[in-house]
Amino acid sequence: MEKLSVLGLLIGVAGVVGGQWLEGGAITTLLQGTAFVIVFGGTLGAVMLQTPFQVFVTAVRMSRWVFISPLSPQQGLQGRILEWSNQARREGLLALESQLNKEQDPFIRKGLQLVVDGYSAEKIREVMAVDIQSYEHFRWASARVWEAAAGYAPTIGMLGAVLGLVQVMERLGEPSQLGSGIAVAFISTIYGVGFANLLFLPVANKLKMLIQQQISHYEMLVDGFMLIANGENPHFIQGKLQGYLS
Repeated sequence: MEKLSVLGLLIGVAGVVGGQWLEGGAITTLLQGTAFVIVFGGTLGAVMLQTPFQVFVTAVRMSRWVFISPLSPQQGLQGRILEWSNQARREGLLALESQLNKEQDPFIRKGLQLVVDGYSAEKIREVMAVDIQSYEHFRWASARVWEAAAGYAPTIGMLGAVLGLVQVMERLGEPSQLGSGIAVAFISTIYGVGFANLLFLPVANKLKMLIQQQISHYEMLVDGFMLIANGENPHFIQGKLQGYLS
């Protein structure tokens, strides 16, 4: 669990709600269902319109990364690479075939298979680089879905504000009905700016950072596979991979 992400979200929301309370306003004023439907529904529709289906679904699934990181510690990854290296030196590269069924990550399985099949370090780099590039492009596009939502939300909030003002103009002859229209107008703007800056944009930036970290993990794995394929000494491999940990 990413405690800092949870804490940051709570502090952000508490800051807005607390500010409303300190100014003497009712917290329930911020709970405006119509404004929420306009902003959230409009933003969702705009994002879905511009995004391919698979990218959109992946973006939604990736959102949990903000609170539950998918990354394993690099120290543990380095230890596994050294374990594979020691086994390969003792028993030969074909012995690594026993590790294939133990791995869930398709990237690791593919790299180990290339090593077991006896490909050169250069060929391993060439093949795995394509996978890394494809992963980066697709995941980056998914992260930009949240960035796009951050761009649309404030504008949709302004649209909600205009709709609220239209209601006010239609009810000028009914003073008792003016309050709901004014509430929709102002709360829509708050929702639009709040969703964009407290949720959508932070999620997009966090996902981009995690994608870069995952790419660093994959690059370390590729270096490890290449060094194992070249039959390098495990101590040399450990020294080279140490740079990733810094």
